[in-house]
Amino acid sequence: MNAWNADFGVRLRDTVQDLGADPAVRAVLITGSGRAFSSGADLRDQPALDASGRPDVYATLTERYHPIITGIRRMPKPVIAAVHGPAAGIGCSLALSCDLVMAAESAYFLLAFVNIGLVPDGGSSLLVPARVGFARAAELALLGERLSAPQALDWGLINHVAADDELLPRAEELTMRLAAGPTRAYAGAKQALNAWLYGRMDEQLELEAQLQRQMAASDDFAEGVAAFAAKRSPNFTGS
Repeated sequence: MNAWNADFGVRLRDTVQDLGADPAVRAVLITGSGRAFSSGADLRDQPALDASGRPDVYATLTERYHPIITGIRRMPKPVIAAVHGPAAGIGCSLALSCDLVMAAESAYFLLAFVNIGLVPDGGSSLLVPARVGFARAAELALLGERLSAPQALDWGLINHVAADDELLPRAEELTMRLAAGPTRAYAGAKQALNAWLYGRMDEQLELEAQLQRQMAASDDFAEGVAAFAAKRSPNFTGS
């Protein structure tokens, strides 16, 4: 399901950096192998601990996740996401950091953070409202419910929905079309859109990481992870 563990994060970060720096690469397509685009963070992974003995989510975000998101947004070439199955948590953030998002009819998007006592991270508190506005962003962030690909298209969260068996061929066709186009113009358009919509991206990512560090030290987060592992409903207390 392409869950994000430490190795996954490092490899994806390095790949994004390499593709961004390679002048021979004119467009990038991101998709997932197997049954999912990405199910989000791997809660079975054993992260490093901070001084309080809690998972050091701040280091994970700032050292691994943020360079991926900013690398995609600032890459001077178009980046397309082809989403099938779930794009959940940081997987949703990854998809929405891309310039164009295509999805299979059976795909869905999920800001799953609240379901385990966390706040949206990976830039999703910036990327989602930039696409769909405050009201719908708040609904996704606070309710933690799945958004189907057709509804995501209706909301303006994504660009295109295709039949499941047509998604990858159509995404590859679009990627090749962009690779054959005026890539300097694409880079300039992307820079202009970034300046208007994501000018405070670094500050927002830092805020997310600070908030997530607080949430990771909460009893609600511990309960959320325990409930997930036990496949039961969590009992949150607000502590």
